Amino acid sequence: MPGRTNVDLQTVADAAQLAEEAARFFARHAADTIAKRGVFRVALSGGSTPRALYQRLATLQGPEGSIDWGRVQLFFGDERHVPPDHADSNYRMVKEALVSRALVPDANVFRIRTEMPDAAEAAADYERTIRNAFQIRQGEWPRFDLVLLGMGPDGHTASLFPDTPVLHERSRLAAAVWVVSMQTWRVSLTPPVFNHARDVLFLVSGAEKANTLRAVLQGGPEADHLPSRLIAPSDGLVHWFVDAAAASRLTR
Repeated sequence: MPGRTNVDLQTVADAAQLAEEAARFFARHAADTIAKRGVFRVALSGGSTPRALYQRLATLQGPEGSIDWGRVQLFFGDERHVPPDHADSNYRMVKEALVSRALVPDANVFRIRTEMPDAAEAAADYERTIRNAFQIRQGEWPRFDLVLLGMGPDGHTASLFPDTPVLHERSRLAAAVWVVSMQTWRVSLTPPVFNHARDVLFLVSGAEKANTLRAVLQGGPEADHLPSRLIAPSDGLVHWFVDAAAASRLTR
């Protein structure tokens, strides 16, 4: 994978195995990080593929299933501009799939308050939430232990969509994003936040993403316009867990 030296790629058979392997990866990293630093801070992703991961995490047993949820802090990489009980809310999905089933303490879940009428205000509010949680000052960046991300067929990740101003954000932790194709606002963490993480885990499933995945990992004429390609931590690894259908266009 030329130009992507901080990339770890793992291919699995299907979406079910993707959730299984990602859950074990999450559990190992949680245990190691809690042993070293006492707390495991994660930025979560929305979507159907992560939902399967969260459901598996809630039931994971055995040596890799002993997650100390009291020492795990859950944040969100992005959120739709909807109330927390809305069907499209990432927070609601995570609460139903993981938080309520694994009995994660409410105090350990840091949601984006997108019930606020102004998405920009919700973004500013979430930036304050993150700064307080990480005890960092203006000009400093949080260092998440793990960031979970997905990727759309257009190369977007979190709510970093092609040709949106947030792709060029270099000072704020969170920003409001107007998604023209959906005619809706979202709130997203910004590229520098993702790129200060210790580890990033992309979960990608489906043949409709095969061409985009190849462009992100291996380059090509359209690669520079793909937001997922911006995720490249200077001091961390990007782990791509992909199923066989999504990996079908990759060359070895």
